[in-house]
Amino acid sequence: MIANSIPSGVWPTMITSFTDSLEVDYHALEQLVEWYIGQGVQGLFAVCQSSEMFYLSLEERVKLARFVQNQAAGRVPVIASGHISDGPEGQAEEIGRIADTGVAAVVLVSNRLAKQSESDDVWMERTQRLLERVPGVPLGIYECPYPYKRLLSPQTLRWCAETGRFWFLKDTCCSLPQLAAKLEAVKGSPLQIFNANSATLLASLKLGAAGFSGVMANFHPDLYVRLTARWQEEPEAAEAIQAFIGAASLIELQQYPVNAKYHLGRKGLDIGLHCRSKDAAVFGGNHRLEVEQLDELYVLVKRYLQTVSQPC
Repeated sequence: MIANSIPSGVWPTMITSFTDSLEVDYHALEQLVEWYIGQGVQGLFAVCQSSEMFYLSLEERVKLARFVQNQAAGRVPVIASGHISDGPEGQAEEIGRIADTGVAAVVLVSNRLAKQSESDDVWMERTQRLLERVPGVPLGIYECPYPYKRLLSPQTLRWCAETGRFWFLKDTCCSLPQLAAKLEAVKGSPLQIFNANSATLLASLKLGAAGFSGVMANFHPDLYVRLTARWQEEPEAAEAIQAFIGAASLIELQQYPVNAKYHLGRKGLDIGLHCRSKDAAVFGGNHRLEVEQLDELYVLVKRYLQTVSQPC
């Protein structure tokens, strides 16, 4: 069994920057990689739903994964998905092409391996056949909500862990009892569970979750880094951070990822609002105010945290 090289902590689900003509903007993407790393994250999850992977060609997905891997190399590991095909031939090609970019693991999308009406047995059978097509490739799983959310049962997750091929789960169940059961199922294996839900993050860390991988690491990654790294040593700060990030995560219901790009532009990144998955023109003045006011609240939270303990 290959040792897991996926460190615990914070793994942002990366957004993709686009030019005015909706081509991938690699100049802005370079700035974005540097910003994430400067915020102290432990790894990067590229070519995911936040990256608008369903709106990228396979060539674009591969090029994007390779660019992020090369940009981050030697500093933080990178994992990537780009797993959007339905058929086994297309899936094997995607996994092989993404693996060739040098990323630490290729992340499978759970709903690509069985229809909503099909059983976990069907899911495991198809996954096993796919594993045989891509021998030696370290893998992860993402419970992506599009086109439907397929949550893995503890039993299915235990099967994944026992294959020795899976290192990472981006969990989207948003349920502490389910998370507890999943954590118990993979106990002692290399498969680590990263919570995507901000509201349950601190409680999930106490249960044994490895960290956070979600949308809100595009807004306040430094707070997530501090919470995941120091929740035991700084209980008062941890509770304050949790209270903020749980409420702040409601911004996800707005025009994401346009709002994340607006926030990052306010942080000084040369990134526009253009998206392939959303119409940036719908992002109105009230939406901008909501992001701006959340940014102001973040500043107040940071000031408060300086009074309870030394910042990381």
